[in-house]
Amino acid sequence: MQQPPVPRTGWSCYDYPRMAGLPTAGSRFDWDAPEIAAAVRAALEEDIGAGDLTTRATVPASARARARLVARQELILAGLPLFERVFRQLDPRIVCADRFAEGAPIPAGAIVAQLDGSARAILTGERTALNFLAHLSGVATLTARYAAALAGARSALRDTRKTTPLFRRLEKYAVRAGGGTNHRFGLSDAVLIKENHIAAAGGVAEAIARARDAAREPRLAVEVEVRSEAELRQALAAGPDEVLLDNLSPAEAARLVEIARRERPGCLVELSGGVTLANLAAYAAAGADFISVGALTHSAPAADFSLLVDWAGVE
Repeated sequence: MQQPPVPRTGWSCYDYPRMAGLPTAGSRFDWDAPEIAAAVRAALEEDIGAGDLTTRATVPASARARARLVARQELILAGLPLFERVFRQLDPRIVCADRFAEGAPIPAGAIVAQLDGSARAILTGERTALNFLAHLSGVATLTARYAAALAGARSALRDTRKTTPLFRRLEKYAVRAGGGTNHRFGLSDAVLIKENHIAAAGGVAEAIARARDAAREPRLAVEVEVRSEAELRQALAAGPDEVLLDNLSPAEAARLVEIARRERPGCLVELSGGVTLANLAAYAAAGADFISVGALTHSAPAADFSLLVDWAGVE
């Protein structure tokens, strides 16, 4: 698998990842943040409950073990620091030797890391650690496939808010590890006016005017979703920062992108709705600034890993 492309930068003055405290290109994700530690604790409590009955019955408390984390498929790695922290909450003395960096392409059969420490901690934490790692690496791997298909195109790949509840920060991190970019983190980062907002406000122009007033301090981006040429022209006349062309065919999307470029050159254009790997090239040919894909986070298959114990005993 090829290395995913470097995420694009300079993609507008409205830096959603920075505003939301998300890692941007070249920055470091805080794996020791309280919310990450709390997520690990909650996941372990869910799985362990009153205790790991099988491990407690079969493995002596003094037993030590050595285990290999093996990739069973080609993948893009994301979440290995979280994998490690699962075991360290069970036993701070566990040592995890990483062989690959976050965002690296991993060949099938590769040993990704090695664990040394308490046999009970390794066996008890195995499933929780693999669940985190498989999900985040799955998101990164699918994102890398989309990003590779967009190589050379004008359009940058964006995620959406279609994320697992309480996992958004981690899933958006995995998107960036795979070569994508993040749209807004939450409802407070930017204004995105959708069809129901337009209906409630009484029209596109009125919705944008109200949003513009509300978004002055702090200065936030105002984006509006449109589904036809008529709505696009109304939106462009009202002066949004971005327009989102939703659920259009590639041909219609290309036609409306051309209108937006001609009528308001400074307005960014995003495409969304019905985008798959099969039709991505056709949508990229429309020449939008961004293509957003909800499947990156809501439909990514889990990456396939195994944790194999090579040695156990008392040292």
